[in-house]
Amino acid sequence: MYGKDALRCDRRRQPMADASKMNPQDVEKLGYLGLGLMGTPMTRRLLKVGHQVSVWNRSEGKVAPLVEAGAKHAASPRDLLAHSDIVFMCVTDAAAVEEVIFGAEGLAAAPGAGKLVVDFSSIHPDAARDLATRLKAANSAGWIDAPVSGGTKGAEEGTLAIMAGGEAGDIERVRPYVLAMARRLTHMGPIGAGQTTKLCNQVIVGCAMAVLAEATRLAANAGIDASRLPEALAGGFADSIPLQLFVPRMVQAIHTPPLGHIATMLKDLDTVADVARATSTPVPMATLAGQIFRLAKAARGADADALEIYKLSAAER
Repeated sequence: MYGKDALRCDRRRQPMADASKMNPQDVEKLGYLGLGLMGTPMTRRLLKVGHQVSVWNRSEGKVAPLVEAGAKHAASPRDLLAHSDIVFMCVTDAAAVEEVIFGAEGLAAAPGAGKLVVDFSSIHPDAARDLATRLKAANSAGWIDAPVSGGTKGAEEGTLAIMAGGEAGDIERVRPYVLAMARRLTHMGPIGAGQTTKLCNQVIVGCAMAVLAEATRLAANAGIDASRLPEALAGGFADSIPLQLFVPRMVQAIHTPPLGHIATMLKDLDTVADVARATSTPVPMATLAGQIFRLAKAARGADADALEIYKLSAAER
């Protein structure tokens, strides 16, 4: 959701689903699994408009604030699906997704006929297809892969862009609930299509971060005020949401809360490289960006803010 086109699309935003204005017979019970940087603010938005939401998280500390806000505490992923019609989840990677589905007391252990699991995590398209097939065989639950773009700011403000793969009817069923958390939900095709679209997004965002870090460092080293780049370039061909959002954070070293972790961007760019090999797609820019983030991981740490790649080119770090 980057660039001027995204700004023009704002006027086409569909209204947020307010549970108080929906037919009670049409309102479904919701669950949210994975209460991290994205899951917590997304759950809060569901609660804010009056939806009934049960929550579960591996670490109990993140559950209590949402329970105080009106959520119900599920004892396990199995319990979460048992008491929900639709379960949303956002966890770190494919291994974490598999664990909460097929691990002890996982989602697969609960009856799933007529229910949907919507995965907001960013994982390999092949993993999404495999997990969906196995869950269907285990308990008949449906699956939508729906990775998100927009970062923690988008999660807090409800401006996320969500790209989805799955059955058309399932997408429409979850649309009113998703639009309580996001600006738009786009059906991209069958299961796995959402994850593939997110990889395209990460090619653009990962390369933008690397290029903007380079341009910002050039400005600083050449003796001009790098913080004024967004103002100077606004309205020109170089203008974009990443320019306006990322450069001030780089210059001012604003990394808390992080827009995203270095390890997460590197994971996604490595997945891009894997899918590119499988489809004979040349991705020289994304490959280079991946190597820059690999350097950043070694220098700054896996959990550092992705925008700390700007610090790689500093004389002193």
